[in-house]
Amino acid sequence: MTLMLIRDAQEHDLPQMLAIYNEVIATSTAVYAVEPVTLSERAEWFAQRRQRGFPVLVAAESDSILGFASFGEFRGAWNGYRYSVEHSVHVRADMRGRNVGRGLVEALFPRAAAMGKHVMIGGVDAANDGSIRFHERLGFERVAHFRQVGHKFGHWLDLVFLQRFLDAPGSPR
Repeated sequence: MTLMLIRDAQEHDLPQMLAIYNEVIATSTAVYAVEPVTLSERAEWFAQRRQRGFPVLVAAESDSILGFASFGEFRGAWNGYRYSVEHSVHVRADMRGRNVGRGLVEALFPRAAAMGKHVMIGGVDAANDGSIRFHERLGFERVAHFRQVGHKFGHWLDLVFLQRFLDAPGSPR
C-alpha cells in the first residue's frame, strides 16, 4: 500500500481533477453548478489560480488523484477583503470519509497564513450535514445562513458560510 501524498497540482493532474469535479457537479449540491466543466475551463481556472499565487493541492497515491483543494479571493472585487480567502475541497467518491479532505484542507491553512491571510471561508450546502461537521471539526464555525440562494435538481438550496481564523503573521488585527 502506498501513502497518500499532498502536493502542488500539476497540469497533468487536471483530467483526474476534472473527473472528480464533474462527478460532484452531477451527483451532489456541493457545487451549485449544473453543467459539467470542460478540460479547457478547468485549465483556465488552474492558470488563474497559479497567476494569482493561490495554491492548488492534490492528494495523490501513486499516479491516482484522490482529491484536490484550493483557495482564492473572497469577494475579489473589493480590496478590503484581501485578508480573507474562500476555499474549496473535492474528494473522489470512493475516497470520501478517509481523511483525504481533512489532509487537503489542513495543508491549505499554512499556505494561507504565509500569504498573510486572516480568515478562511467555506460555503456549504445547508443540507450537507457531513460537510458542515467536517468543517466544524477543522475549527470552522457557522457564521451565515442564506436561504434559497441556489437552485439545482429542481429544488431551492440554502447556503451556509463557515469561517476559521488563521492567525496569519503580518495580518492586521
